[in-house]
Amino acid sequence: STNLIECGVSEWDTDYVNLEQEVLFELILAANYLDIKSLLDLACAKVASMIKGKTPEEIRSKFNISNDFTPEEEAQVRQENRWCEDF
Repeated sequence: STNLIECGVSEWDTDYVNLEQEVLFELILAANYLDIKSLLDLACAKVASMIKGKTPEEIRSKFNISNDFTPEEEAQVRQENRWCEDF
């Protein structure tokens, strides 16, 4: 689900990671550096919920990622990973 509460995350935790994207990524880096697994898992779950159900183009736009694949490379990757479109 794209809703963390529906995934069993508490409302307080959900509110805690309801941050601007840049701050959320800084929180992930800090949690990883400080080895706070539960915080890292929570923040990464938030990012996963932001990605779920989006097309590659929507994800690139949301996270300001440039597409460095040629059209041929992208077609090949899509062909090789067609199986995961069912999920």
